[in-house]
Amino acid sequence: MSLLVSNPGPAPVPEPAVKTGEFVSLTFRPQPGEGIQGLCRRLAAQLRKAAATPLHLLVFGQTSASAATLAAIQKIFGRVDWPITWAEGAACDGGPVAGIQVQAFTGGVERIAFGGRVVGSVFTEGGARQCLVGGLTPAEKTLSRPEQTRRTLEALQTILARAGFEFADAVRTWFFLENILSWYDDFNRARTEIYSGVKFRTGSRPASTGIGAKNPAGAALALAAWAFRPSGKNFHAEEVASPLQCPAPAYGSSFSRAMEISTNAGRRLFVSGTASIAPGGKTLWAGDVRRQVELTMDVVEAMLRSRGFTFGDLTRATAYFRHPTNAVVFAQWLAANRLTPMPVISAQCDVCRDDLLFELEAEAETKSLNGHPA
Repeated sequence: MSLLVSNPGPAPVPEPAVKTGEFVSLTFRPQPGEGIQGLCRRLAAQLRKAAATPLHLLVFGQTSASAATLAAIQKIFGRVDWPITWAEGAACDGGPVAGIQVQAFTGGVERIAFGGRVVGSVFTEGGARQCLVGGLTPAEKTLSRPEQTRRTLEALQTILARAGFEFADAVRTWFFLENILSWYDDFNRARTEIYSGVKFRTGSRPASTGIGAKNPAGAALALAAWAFRPSGKNFHAEEVASPLQCPAPAYGSSFSRAMEISTNAGRRLFVSGTASIAPGGKTLWAGDVRRQVELTMDVVEAMLRSRGFTFGDLTRATAYFRHPTNAVVFAQWLAANRLTPMPVISAQCDVCRDDLLFELEAEAETKSLNGHPA
């Protein structure tokens, strides 16, 4: 379900949630003249309407607005016992918050704590246990940035073990890196080193987004992740190749272009952060944001169609712009293709190459038919 509201060793495996439910994606963008408290009140109202419990909040906005936003959420909900990942992605119209993406569930949810706070949510959808982890930052910010990356991934492994998962169950990651252009290669080497010791259940690295964004903790990076434990003949997770691009590991980036999970509830496709990159891995249309947007959307559409999805099946998306004034080009593309209702947040963030001006990540979903994957 998607709703766009406009403008040491593993711990014992916890018992699965007994109440079945439905995964819900909610996208909130500030309406004209709306403040942070108004935005958070709409968020709460939509969650009540959907009878859904938050699993994870991903917030894009100025880090200076993080304290006020958290205070507003606490005032409205009373207690925040779910993970929140904050990425400094200012609104392209100059507002303090670009938007909030909420991942929620209408059934039972188990919380996982680490470092004195809730960092994970476990839910069972369509018979498959899944875990969303968010807001992970390294505790020791004086370490080198590659070492902070290693420590954060090690923390993820510990958290997943507490939830009854393994690192090998990871299917989707989000990395928000401060000053990404100055150390992206170092980050990739650190990530590759960690991944080389993991035999992923899918046989492939997770789908991923790696984008330039600060975090309120002042750490080198913030991390969010999705783990999936398949069981039964109808359940699987598998890499989806891009028809128009080469695999990212071919040029040193350790992620899959896309990953699909399937349960009795249906199928969900995670499209990694995608930009204007040629089949051989080089940047195309340097300096031309309009052409970069067009090519990126062609690449994303090709991945969607390869699995039977269309843009109309998107449940959430994030558009990243190096220059906020370029957001109008994407808005024009959406209008020209009659896709203005797309549940997308536009945020100002650095992309992983200095000649890339635009990047898009997305999720698509189709529900099952009579209890069998669609």
